[in-house]
Amino acid sequence: MKDFIEVTRYTYPHEYAVLKNLLEKARIPFFFKNETMVTTAPFYSNALGGIILLVHKDFKEQTLNIIDQLNSNLSVVS
Repeated sequence: MKDFIEVTRYTYPHEYAVLKNLLEKARIPFFFKNETMVTTAPFYSNALGGIILLVHKDFKEQTLNIIDQLNSNLSVVS
């Protein structure tokens, strides 16, 4: 996973379900590190450091913009 950098972390898979679809739609190369382990053993999430979103360094700003838009839309609904 050369040139991939950490953008953010999540505790559980349901927290990033919509984000995952948005990243796929934008064709951003990404990977959720520890996703499989936390899915099978959710209580290990904190011990593993959470589920880490890694994106290619060239897409960092685009990814952060998508996350900001998603978070601002969620705060309007709450």
